[in-house]
Amino acid sequence: MTQLLIQFFLSASAIVVAGIFLARAADDIGEFTKMGRLLAGSIFLAGATSLPELLIDISAINKGMPDLAVGDLMGSSLINLLILAVADLFSHSPHKMFSRSGAQHALSASVSINMTIFAVMAILLGPELSRFGIGEIGLGPLLIGCAYILGIRLVYYDQQFVSKTKEPSSGTEEKKGSLARAFSVYFLCALTIFIAAPYLADSAGKIADITGLGKTFIGTTLVAFCTSLPEVVSTFAAVRMGAFELAVGNIFGSNSFNMILLIPLDFVQPGNLLGMVSRSHIMTGLTVILATSVAVMGQLYHEEKRKKFIEPDALTVILIVLGAFAALYFLK
Repeated sequence: MTQLLIQFFLSASAIVVAGIFLARAADDIGEFTKMGRLLAGSIFLAGATSLPELLIDISAINKGMPDLAVGDLMGSSLINLLILAVADLFSHSPHKMFSRSGAQHALSASVSINMTIFAVMAILLGPELSRFGIGEIGLGPLLIGCAYILGIRLVYYDQQFVSKTKEPSSGTEEKKGSLARAFSVYFLCALTIFIAAPYLADSAGKIADITGLGKTFIGTTLVAFCTSLPEVVSTFAAVRMGAFELAVGNIFGSNSFNMILLIPLDFVQPGNLLGMVSRSHIMTGLTVILATSVAVMGQLYHEEKRKKFIEPDALTVILIVLGAFAALYFLK
């Protein structure tokens, strides 16, 4: 057990360190390519920080633990929202992270909501949908993939419209050099996460077996928290830089990536993945939808000033997530 814990914390530490540098690299990429912090956070930062989920869940599928894999993705989405709410509470900015200045993120949040809805429906109607699909991929993951493509297309065109309203900056040669360095740091950090994630998966899976708390609960808490470590570090790093768009884009983008990962997992899993897992994941998915909706309402609410002591929208998200984990524990 001691060796497992050492392996667990060393691999998690490597992922955390990589996440710190990922935030700055993604911010530089968004600035120098003029794609904006929203797309940079939703695609580059979210894609790299989602690597642990992919590798850990493929490992879980190969070990015959589909509930651990799906529970990790659903639980990771919940923990991502918890990260965002806590970051908002501890932000020292005079403005709200959940504010009209971040209303453009409501579009990205809506994409993750739609994808989660398809996942919940696929779990609920799993036996009925088992005969539909293309090859090894079921109808549910296919609908999730379509929702992601259409959603990210809308986000892209929205960001193109926003970028046209900004004045072009000068210094092309300096940007090329800085962009090359940003991509180098980005790929190095992504490679670090890619290498460390399998060791985290191995130790987390064995710890899950030893504890005996149940694969669904462990997949939604312990493993999900560990695979969310890159999001934790990169989000708080973005907040410290004042890059709220990057932080929010990372969280909502990561939640979308969590759902899109159901496609390769369904391909690896023989049979209908979402049709064979526990229906307790439905509650987790619905909680993700509820908490994301609260965050969107906080973004669209007209008041810009922060409250003196607590932010009601961020606090509500925290209570929703913690309540869901408590309920999931008693349902295990």
